[in-house]
Amino acid sequence: MAKNKPGIPRGTRDFGPEVMVKRNFIFETIKSVYKKYGFQPLETPSMENLSVLTGKYGDEGDQLLFRILNSGDFLSKSQVEDFEKGYKHLTGNISGKGLRYDLTVPFARYVVMNWGQLNFPFKRYQIQPVWRADRPAKGRYREFYQCDADVVGTDSLICEAEIVAMINEAFEKLGIEDFTIKLNNRKVLEGIAEVIGEQGRQTELCVAIDKLDKIGLEKVNEELIQRGFSQAAVKALAPFLNMSGNNFDKLAILKEQFQNSETGMQGLKELQEVFDYLELMKVNATTVEFDLTLARGLTYYTGAIFEVKVNNVQIGSVSGGGRYDNLTGVFGLDGMSGVGISFGVDRIYDVMEELQLFPSDSSEITTALFINFDRESERYCLPVLQQFRQAGINAELYPDAAKIKKQMNYANKKNIPYVILAGSNEIANRQVTLKNMQSGEQQLLTPEEALEVITK
Repeated sequence: MAKNKPGIPRGTRDFGPEVMVKRNFIFETIKSVYKKYGFQPLETPSMENLSVLTGKYGDEGDQLLFRILNSGDFLSKSQVEDFEKGYKHLTGNISGKGLRYDLTVPFARYVVMNWGQLNFPFKRYQIQPVWRADRPAKGRYREFYQCDADVVGTDSLICEAEIVAMINEAFEKLGIEDFTIKLNNRKVLEGIAEVIGEQGRQTELCVAIDKLDKIGLEKVNEELIQRGFSQAAVKALAPFLNMSGNNFDKLAILKEQFQNSETGMQGLKELQEVFDYLELMKVNATTVEFDLTLARGLTYYTGAIFEVKVNNVQIGSVSGGGRYDNLTGVFGLDGMSGVGISFGVDRIYDVMEELQLFPSDSSEITTALFINFDRESERYCLPVLQQFRQAGINAELYPDAAKIKKQMNYANKKNIPYVILAGSNEIANRQVTLKNMQSGEQQLLTPEEALEVITK
């Protein structure tokens, strides 16, 4: 009887050692930047109660939640009429938990649950996987890692400026040079909704505009009409979405347009203040583009919104975030403003692979392999092996007294740069033979001398 071949769900991946070395380089680089700016580590459970997750991402986001079936006979409490009312009604009976969609909402839940023990402003970074029941495509996965940094408990726009600084520094350390940080403000989008005569409908406007780069202006206009926006409003919106000029040109034009929109003017004021802080901090702002088409459809954003794209690479945004003034309010803690950014590690990996930016870092591979000749060789090499490890050298002893060719092939396949041999002659003289696997050069040395050569 033929056995079924094992597989993994679409939109998920295994990561072998070579890939993990590169992924860890990204994780450690981003983590080092977060720590430099005062952020502390945090982890939350993979699953959350659905009551925590639903209603935070808009209707479309809620559709992408992976729900977890209740344990045991999950259908026992369901009646025939529950099935007739449709899957949304039935879901409540058979599922009470779901895999987290992002790290921001679980963070807000954590803040509310631990409010009395936290020191505000509270700055945390979090590097964990998230799950979305999306259609898999290039650069789009159902399971992927996010690297988040958020600060809550302050309205200061210094935080927004520091996010721009962190993005710049992280990308510089990763070797990504040609990128754009798109910046907008939800208050500006609210001002646009007022100016085009659709006051109070900025959420629907944002959901539609957020798809602009995916489906184009014509389809966005069609969606707005379907949502009940007037033809006049759609026509009035077009100049905003096609606005050109540098950041300050756009700010100046909008100041004229927003004379009767207090909210819109407040958004412009906040953007101007972020640019002023960047200048004071001497942060390179040439990477920042004030983009009126940036909407980010998530409903919890209330102020600045960010999105980062690497230019000349056919991959979507690699980072995004924004200001949320009352995300904790849905959990009973009002008035707790926060702002955060999230790096998409999987897309950053794809970008760096395409641009061949990964360094040949040997910090996570074995540096020296001790050849195992026999029992006597094992007893001689093991103390020397530990001596190497204590000196900070990644080293291993081949566990079996196999043929030398097999052990050498093992070293080559793992890209181990040095091999150490200790036969009967070396043992008698308290020496080792150090072989450089790249040049083929061999040296007869004491263990201490071999350690010195490798360390250099």
